[in-house]
Amino acid sequence: MQERKLPVEELLLPHLDGAYNLARWITESDADAQIVVEEVYAQASKQEFGQEDARVRLLTIVRNRAYTWIRQHSGHSSPKDREESAGQSPPPLSGNKRTRDLHIALSKLAVELREILVLSEIEGWSYTQLASALDLPMTGVTSRLRQARLRLRQEIAEAQRKGLPE
Repeated sequence: MQERKLPVEELLLPHLDGAYNLARWITESDADAQIVVEEVYAQASKQEFGQEDARVRLLTIVRNRAYTWIRQHSGHSSPKDREESAGQSPPPLSGNKRTRDLHIALSKLAVELREILVLSEIEGWSYTQLASALDLPMTGVTSRLRQARLRLRQEIAEAQRKGLPE
């Protein structure tokens, strides 16, 4: 039985929230994330996607475009240059204290650590998908993910230690 071919819009629309979320954590700006996702959606809607790879391909394009956006609009030559500014513009603080602590902690991580956590823990990417999209060997994925989780735990503990108000 031949698989029914869906229009690109139907394949991409369910993944736009994830695309925005990833772009937001990389660019650290709601407005920039919206622009990145709009540009990517316009570009991607002209391409062909299979049902099985639409999410990964879309988010990979978003990731690459977000880094290009950063280089073009921030004066930083690479995401590593942004490490000293990490945490300067955390997402809006809403929800319970635990959620706020998590958002604050994530915003303090280097962009490479944030993105691997978002792709792995929120988007549910496999190690194989991470290795392909991030252009890392499998050991690099394992190492970066371990480092990201450790740093996140440290940042959460620090936020809790400081006793930020409810």
